[in-house]
Amino acid sequence: MVRLFGSLLALVCLMPLTASAHGPSRQKVVETVEINAPADKVWAVVGNFQDMGWHPAFKKTEGTGGNDVGATRTLTVEGGGQIHEKLTKYNAEGKMLGYEITEVDVKVVPVTNYSATFTVTPDGDKSKVEWKGAFYRGYVNNDPPPELSDEAAVKAITGVYQSGLAALKKKLEGG
Repeated sequence: MVRLFGSLLALVCLMPLTASAHGPSRQKVVETVEINAPADKVWAVVGNFQDMGWHPAFKKTEGTGGNDVGATRTLTVEGGGQIHEKLTKYNAEGKMLGYEITEVDVKVVPVTNYSATFTVTPDGDKSKVEWKGAFYRGYVNNDPPPELSDEAAVKAITGVYQSGLAALKKKLEGG
């Protein structure tokens, strides 16, 4: 009985150590915008996986495979660097596409294991656009430096989504 109690006590004492050593948790960002344009018009701009010209953060998009699942694209970022992505889902009728980052320097975007969906939903003569992503921070171990933390990752992705959706709205509404 004493041996059992000692073993349980040792296990209980170690539990806080194992609980804090789990590493990073998956982060999520969802941004939406209402656009005063029909969904077909919005989808005509964003539905081509090979063209991110509507987003101000990217100065060039190059890719292969069109809108077929497995297609790839390389986004060249305005400030330097590239993001390599792969199309994982595409539904033109449902106005939805899904993609993942296959390669990026965490100095360009401080995330790992990133995947996202982009959806355009009709709302009468308007549209609702939703950009939703899930990812891990750029530093996969415990105690990340500030620039590769959960907060930095969420801030970066939120900024990409918000600036992109604002630019899309402006382009389609002519403002």
